[in-house]
Amino acid sequence: MSWGRGRAPGLLLILILLLLLLQPLLRAVRGAGRAIGIRSIPDVCATCHIHATCQQSGGKSVCICNYGFVGNGRTHCQDKDECQIGASKICGNHTVCHNTHGSFYCVCLDGYRASNNNKTFIPNDGTNCTDIDECEESGLCGHNARCVNTEGSYMCYCNDGYKLETGEHSFHRDGNNVSCKEIGCGPPPEMKHGYIVGNYSVLPGSAVHYQCQEGFYSSEGNFSYCTANETWEPATLSCKEIDCGKPWLIPHTTMTWNNSTTLRSRVYYHCKDGYYFNGDKNFSECTIDQSWEDITYICEEEELFSNLSIFNETCMRWQRKTGRLGVQEMYTFHILGQRLDETIFSEDVIFNISTSEANPKVCLDLNSGSNYVVNITTISSTNITVSVTVAIQTKVKEAFNNVLIFNDTCLKWRRNVRGTDVEDRYSLHVQGQRWYQKNFFHEMTFELSTHKQDPEVCLDLQPGTNYSVNISMVALNFSLLVSMTTQITDPPFPQVEFVAVKGSAPLLRLRKAEDQNGPISLYQVIVLPLDLQSTFICDSFAATTFFSNTTDIKGYVAAEFQAEDVADNMSITLGDRHYYGKFYNAPLKLGEEYCVFLKIISEWNKVRTQSCAVWAQIKNGVVYKGEPYLTSRSSCIPCDPLVTSFQLFQLHECLIMSACIVLDYMNNPLIQLGLFED
Repeated sequence: MSWGRGRAPGLLLILILLLLLLQPLLRAVRGAGRAIGIRSIPDVCATCHIHATCQQSGGKSVCICNYGFVGNGRTHCQDKDECQIGASKICGNHTVCHNTHGSFYCVCLDGYRASNNNKTFIPNDGTNCTDIDECEESGLCGHNARCVNTEGSYMCYCNDGYKLETGEHSFHRDGNNVSCKEIGCGPPPEMKHGYIVGNYSVLPGSAVHYQCQEGFYSSEGNFSYCTANETWEPATLSCKEIDCGKPWLIPHTTMTWNNSTTLRSRVYYHCKDGYYFNGDKNFSECTIDQSWEDITYICEEEELFSNLSIFNETCMRWQRKTGRLGVQEMYTFHILGQRLDETIFSEDVIFNISTSEANPKVCLDLNSGSNYVVNITTISSTNITVSVTVAIQTKVKEAFNNVLIFNDTCLKWRRNVRGTDVEDRYSLHVQGQRWYQKNFFHEMTFELSTHKQDPEVCLDLQPGTNYSVNISMVALNFSLLVSMTTQITDPPFPQVEFVAVKGSAPLLRLRKAEDQNGPISLYQVIVLPLDLQSTFICDSFAATTFFSNTTDIKGYVAAEFQAEDVADNMSITLGDRHYYGKFYNAPLKLGEEYCVFLKIISEWNKVRTQSCAVWAQIKNGVVYKGEPYLTSRSSCIPCDPLVTSFQLFQLHECLIMSACIVLDYMNNPLIQLGLFED
C-alpha cells in the first residue's frame, strides 16, 4: 500500500480502534433513544400483501392490491367477484359470467356463439355473443316442415297442407321423433242443379266454386271452403229455376206465346191493323236476369207519307201509305228561307204538287248559303190535315272565284252568289315578308263593300316582297288565299363622298346601302376614261374585265363585292393589282384621267336592277377640296365637292354650272343612270 505524502501510516489504524471502542457507547445511546420515543422508519414494500404490488406515490411507497383483488394492500387483499354486477353488464348480452381467483371469464348462452369463435372470452377485446342460425343446418326440422330462426333458438313449423300429429302449432326436433302429416278435406260435396267450376284443392283454406246449371240461378253464396278441421264448410248455394213471369205488354200489338216463362222462352209481337212496325225485332226472350229482354218494338199508326228524306241537298223524297197507292193526292209546300248572315226570313214561297206515285220526289229551287224551313201538308181520306216540317241548310258554294292579279299589285274577282242588287262586304288581310330581311313584316287589314259583279282593288305594296292576301266574305264564312310577289325596283343610290384625287392608287370609301327596294346582291367599281363618261349607261360594263378590253379606252369593272361582304364605311385602293371577285383591279396609267362609278345591283325573281353614282375623278394634278374643280375637258366632278353625289344631282343650278352636264335631259347620260327624275 502506498500512502500519501505527510500522512502517518498509523492514522487509519487509530481510527479503526476508535470505532471499536465506541460500539458499546452507540448501543447505549440507541437504547436510550428508544426509551424516550424515538423509533426507526420501517421498510413499507417489505410489508406488502402477497397479492399486492408496491408502488411509489407522492414520494412514498404504497402497497396496492393487484387487479382482481380488493383490500389495504398490506394485511388484506381478497378476490374481487366481478360477476356480481351482472353478466350482461360485464360480459354483454346473452352471456354467463364465471368468477375466478383474481379474474373472471364469460361464456355465451345456448343458441349463441362468441364472435371470436372461442368457448370462453373476456370482453375487453370487443368479443360479443351473436345468435346462432340453427336453420342453416339442412333438414333440421325434417320432411314437410320449415325452420324459423329465433333469437337464441329456432322453431319448426309444418308446411301448408301438413300438420303435427300432436295437434301442436310448432315443435323442436331435439331428438324427438316428431313429423308433419298431410292434411285434407277429401272430395267436395255435390250440389243439386249445380256444378264445380275449374280445379280445386282439398287443403284447409281452399275453396270450391259452384255454379248453377243453365236455366237455374242462386242469390246466395256459391263457394264451399275446406276448414282446418279437414271438413268442407257447407255451401249456401241453392239453385232455383229461372222464371221471367209474364212478358211485356206493347200497345197496339198481339202476342204469340206458349206461356213458358223459363230461360230462353220467346214471345212474338204483331202490330194490329192500321199500325205498322217500327223497331229492331218483333220478339223478346226470357234472360238469365229473370226478366224479359227489353226490345224496341213500336207499332205506329200508318201515316199518309213516311220515310221523308233529303238528297242532293235541295231534293226531297217520301213514301206514301200503302193503301193510298194509285190515288192522286195534292201536297202543299210552304218554304221560308234566310241567308246565313240574316236574322229574318227573306224568302217566302208557297206551291202545290199532285202525284199518285208511291215514292214522290221534288227538287226545290234554293239558294246556297241559306237556312230553310219546309212545311209539307196533305189531306187524308178522312179529311184530316197531316203536315210535316223539315229544316234544310244549303252549303255555301264559292262566294267568288276567278281571282286575277293585274298591274302587279291589283286584284279582280267575280262574285258567284247574288246579283248586283245585293251589296257584299269583304275583309282583306294582307301580310308581306322578305326572305332577305328577317325583320321585315308588312301587314294591313281593311274592308271593302261593293255591288259590282267583278270587284277590283289595288293594294299599296312594298317592292321585292312576297305577299299573302286573304279575301273573306264574313257573311258566308267563305275565304280565298291569294299569293302575290312584287318585283324589285332600283336599289337606293350609293351613298359616297365624291373625291377628286391625283395618284395611281387612290383610296376610296363607300357605305353599305339598305335593302329597301329589293335584296342588294353586288357592288361594282367601274373605271372609265374621263372622255367617255358622257356615254356611260348604268347597266353597262356588268361583266367587262380589264383583260377583256383590247385598249384601255372602253372602261372596265375593277372590283366586285358580294353584298354580304360589304361593311359600312368600307375602303378600297384603286389599282392595287388585287382580284375582287373575278375582276382585276388594274393599276392606273400615269398621265391618264379617269372617272370612277359605284354601281349597286339587285337581283331577285329573275329581275335585275341597278343604281349608279359618280364616285371619283383621278388625274395627274392636285387634289381640290372645298371648291369646284373643272378641267379643260369634260369633268365628272360635281360643282360642290362637299355635297354628296345624290344630293348634287338634284340641284339644277349646279347642273348648269357643271362642265360635264348638258341641259338636254333626253340626251343627258346622268338621267339614264337613274339619278334624276323628270
